[in-house]
Amino acid sequence: MKKAIYYHAGCPVCVAAEQQVVDAIDKNRFEIEIVHLGEHKARIAEAEQAGIVSVPALSLDGAIFHINFEASIADVKGIA
Repeated sequence: MKKAIYYHAGCPVCVAAEQQVVDAIDKNRFEIEIVHLGEHKARIAEAEQAGIVSVPALSLDGAIFHINFEASIADVKGIA
């Protein structure tokens, strides 16, 4: 099964988009994981390595989609 990872920093826009993204993804094709980078600071490096430059963002089987610019990874590092 393919992997979908939704990265966010916990802001209201990120949280609202999370539910819409989760509802839109075909759960028969993708295993979905939600990563709140404010709560899981150790995963910031993973997000950067994957190509995430701002959040919220979605990784669909390694392809990165930046949904809306709410915070850069640098901003997330600053609050983490």
